[in-house]
Amino acid sequence: MAAGIGSRFGLGIKQLQTISPNGHIIIDYTIHDAIEAGFDRIIVIIRKDIKDDFMEVIGNRIEEVCAKHGVELLYAYQELQNLPEGYSCPEDRKKPWGTGHAVLACDGMIQGPFAVLNADDYYGKSAFRLIYDFLQDYDPQKPDAFAMAGFVLKNTLSDNGEVTRGICQADENGYLTDVVETRHIVKTEDGAEAEGVQLNMDSLASMNFWGLTPEYMDMLKAGFVEFLKQNEDMTKGEFLIPEHIGELVRNGKVSVRVLRTEDRWFGMTYKEDVETVREEFQKLFDQGVYTQDLFSDL
Repeated sequence: MAAGIGSRFGLGIKQLQTISPNGHIIIDYTIHDAIEAGFDRIIVIIRKDIKDDFMEVIGNRIEEVCAKHGVELLYAYQELQNLPEGYSCPEDRKKPWGTGHAVLACDGMIQGPFAVLNADDYYGKSAFRLIYDFLQDYDPQKPDAFAMAGFVLKNTLSDNGEVTRGICQADENGYLTDVVETRHIVKTEDGAEAEGVQLNMDSLASMNFWGLTPEYMDMLKAGFVEFLKQNEDMTKGEFLIPEHIGELVRNGKVSVRVLRTEDRWFGMTYKEDVETVREEFQKLFDQGVYTQDLFSDL
């Protein structure tokens, strides 16, 4: 998902910020890790107004990479006006309708079990392997069996400001029982807190990396309609995947396996994060996790 505006970022389109000396951006590494894990079809969700910039920075290059490795690359466009029948977008609404709405832009393009993730987040290689392996066991008789990459909270925080995380609760078998969308999380001297409440740094957090069945698209459509019905102010509000899936879990409609990963997340929420991300990628280069000539090892 690469259609978000990134209002807190302040340096233009955050998904297109280069983070390595060879001009690569985070999506390059996302696509590299997806191909390496075994994914053979990629849908990039963008807005039409950033298409030219996207193609110039990465699209043209990545199309060649995908073609070389037999991976199908498609584009879907998240548009404010793309709403169910009977609803219209207010003229003064500027912000997209949220991650759930973004995935709905892929309606008709989903052909099987699939993963969903953010374009401006680095997840690490293990999350891709865990989700891919889970999706290989897709059973059409179990359309409600989902998975989520669970990141340790302490590995997901920014040094440069507050973040929002879906704090997860799971049962003894590793299945999600609830996702609490927790806003205003900031680092403290002895951990992290949200609005004065101390948080368990070893809690698992959702970073919006899901393994889903094709049947979820129908659930998503119904959920979006319900969201629109309940949303009193159509100029605001977002239909978010963690909140939607959390509601499905609480109502006993789906099961979500939490796949724990110890990899450190990093991403660009604030402009100050850019240098931090570049430093983190340099560490990965130094450790041999990636080569400077990305994709040469596939």
